[in-house]
Amino acid sequence: MENILRPLIVIGGSVLLTLIIGWATDRLLRKADDRHGETPLWGLLRRARVPYQLVLCAALLRASYHEADLLPEHRVAVGRVLTLVLIGTTAWLAIRIAAAIVETSYSRYARVHRDAARVRRVRTQVTLIMRVVSAVVGVVAVAAMLLTFPAFRAAGASLLASAGILGIVAGVAAQSTLSNMFAGFQIAFGDMVRLGDTVVVDGEWGTVEEITLTFLTVRTWDERRITMPVSYFTAKAFENWSRGGAQMTGTVFLHVDHSAPMEKMRERLRDILRACPAWDGRDYGLVVTDSTPSTMEVRALVTAKDADDLWTVRVTVREELIRWLADQHPYALPRVNAADAALPPGYPAPGRIPARRAHQHDHQPAVRPERP
Repeated sequence: MENILRPLIVIGGSVLLTLIIGWATDRLLRKADDRHGETPLWGLLRRARVPYQLVLCAALLRASYHEADLLPEHRVAVGRVLTLVLIGTTAWLAIRIAAAIVETSYSRYARVHRDAARVRRVRTQVTLIMRVVSAVVGVVAVAAMLLTFPAFRAAGASLLASAGILGIVAGVAAQSTLSNMFAGFQIAFGDMVRLGDTVVVDGEWGTVEEITLTFLTVRTWDERRITMPVSYFTAKAFENWSRGGAQMTGTVFLHVDHSAPMEKMRERLRDILRACPAWDGRDYGLVVTDSTPSTMEVRALVTAKDADDLWTVRVTVREELIRWLADQHPYALPRVNAADAALPPGYPAPGRIPARRAHQHDHQPAVRPERP
C-alpha cells in the first residue's frame, strides 16, 4: 500500500501545489493589470502562465522524485528527463518574460512619440532584439541540456581546445549567413529600412512586412511576397518612399488637342481633388509640359499622405478628367485629321502648276543639246 500511496502523494502534491501557486500568481497579475491599466506589462506576463506552471511542476517533481520511490531502476533516466524539461521550460519562460518587457517598453514609446517613422524604426529594432534574445536563450538552453550528459561533459575540454579551428571553419562555411546577420543588425540600428516602409526593389513596389536577421519580406500591391536576403539592402540601391515622411507628390500626364480649355481643366482638377478623400489638400497644379504637331502634353500634379492614397488620387484624376473632356469638351481630345490642310492665300491648289512655271515649261527644249 505504501508503494502506491507514496508516488501518488508526491506526484499529486506537486501537481496540486503547482496549480495553487499558478492560480494565486495569475490572480495577483490580474489585479495588477486592473490597477495599472496604463501599462500592458501585467497582462503580457499573464500569457506566460503556462511555462511558469510547467517550470514549477518540473522543479517540484525533480526535487521530490527520490521520495516517491517510483521506478528505482530508472531513477537516473527519469531524473535526467525532468532536468531536461526544467531547462526547456525555464528557457521558454525567460523568452516570454523578455518579450513582455520589450513589448511594454515599445508600447510606452509608441504612446509618447507620434512620429510614425520613429515608431516603425523602434519596432524594427525591438523585433530584431527579441529574435536575438530568443536565439541566445535557445542556444544556452541546448548547451545546458547537453551538459547534463556525462559524455558531453568529458568532451568539453577537447571541444574548447578545438573551438578556434571550428570557429574558422564555421565562419568560412557560413560566410553568407554571417554577412546577412550583420546586415540585419545594420538595417535595424542604421535606420535604413523599417517595418511598414514603402520600398521599390527590382522594379517591384511594396511594403516591408517582415525583417529578420537573415531575410526581409516585401508585400507587393497585388498581395505577393518577395523574400530577399537583408544583405541586398546594404549592397544595392533601392527606393524608400517612407524615408523622412510618408507624404508623396505624384503626376498624371494627359495628351490633349491644342484647343483644350486649360483654365477650365484647372478648375475641373480642383473640383475632382476636393471630392477625393485620398487627397491631403497640400498642393495641386496643371501645366503644359510638351507639345507635338498633333497634341500637347498636360501634367496634373497631386499630393497625398502616403503611397497608397497617391495611387488612388492619380487614377481618380486621370479617369475623371478624361470623362469630363469626353462629355463637355470632346474637341479637346486627340484626333487624327483626315481633311486637306488649309493653304495660305495665293498658294496654288494641289495638282495645278503656276502660270509662270507652266510658261517656262512650254519654252523648254524637248531635248537638251549636247556639248560640242
